[in-house]
Amino acid sequence: MSERFNPKGLDVWTEEVQHEVTREALVDYAKATNDPIAAHRAGEVAPPVYAIVPVFQSLLEPALEVVPLSVIGKVLHGEQDFVFHRPIRPDDKLVAKGKMTGWRGGRNGTAACVYLETRDSNGELVNEQRVTFFVRGFDTGDSRGELAPEHRFDESLRQSAPVATVAQHIDDDQPLRYGPAAGDPMPIHLDEDVAKDAGLPGIIAHGLCTMAFTSWALLTELAESDVHRLRRLAVRFAKPVLPGQDITTTVWRKTGTTGVTTYAFETKAGDDVVVKDGLAEIRE
Repeated sequence: MSERFNPKGLDVWTEEVQHEVTREALVDYAKATNDPIAAHRAGEVAPPVYAIVPVFQSLLEPALEVVPLSVIGKVLHGEQDFVFHRPIRPDDKLVAKGKMTGWRGGRNGTAACVYLETRDSNGELVNEQRVTFFVRGFDTGDSRGELAPEHRFDESLRQSAPVATVAQHIDDDQPLRYGPAAGDPMPIHLDEDVAKDAGLPGIIAHGLCTMAFTSWALLTELAESDVHRLRRLAVRFAKPVLPGQDITTTVWRKTGTTGVTTYAFETKAGDDVVVKDGLAEIRE
C-alpha cells in the first residue's frame, strides 16, 4: 500500500503562505538571472519567473500528500506552466497555496500535476502555475484527475523561418547566485559532491534559472521588454544545463488571435535540446 499514490491527497489545498515582495529581492533575482531589462534590474517590476518564489513552500507539500515517501527521491521537475494575470510588483503582499490535481502513470514513470495560485492582499489573482512532476521509473498503473494542458511543439513550424534566435551564456557561478535569490537550496545546484552522487556530471543550473533566461530572451525580442505583455509561459525541461555553457533559444510564430500572439520555442546547449515544447503568449 505504501507504494501507491494516495488519491485522498488530490484537490486538497495547502495552507496559505504569505510573501511580502521587496524591491531588493526583485533586483537580486534579475541580477541572478543576468536579466538585462531595465525595469527588472531596478526592481520596478518582477521578472516573470520570479513568480516561483512566493509559491516555493506550497510547491512540494501537495506531492508529499500523494506520492509515497519511498519514491520521493525519484521526483523530477518535468514541466512548468505560468499564466500571468498581472506582474508582481514591489511591496505586494501575496498569498500562495497549491494542490495536486492529478496523475498519469506510464511505462517510464508517472507524471503528476500541482496547481498553484498567487493572490494579492485584496484577493485578486496575480498568477496561476501548473507544475508537472515526473516520478522516473515508477508507474502507478492508473490515471486520476487532471494534468496540465498540453503545449507540445508543432514540428511543422520548422518549415518556416524562426522569428528570433537568442544566444546567452550561463555563468560559472550562476547556480550559486540563483539559489539564494530564488530561495532554492537544492544541493545538486550548490554542492559538487552531492550532484555527482546523484549521477550528474557536477553542479547543474536550476531549471527555473534556465527558464528565466528564456523569458527575458522572449521579452526583449518579441515584447519590447515589457513584462506586462506576457500572458503565458510554459516549458518542458529536457536536459540539465551546466554552468559555463552557452545556450540558444529559437522562436517561431505559432498563431495570432485578437490581441494575443502565440509563439513556440526551444532552447539548446550545443546540439542538446535542454528546454523543449516552449510556448509563450504575448499581448499586442
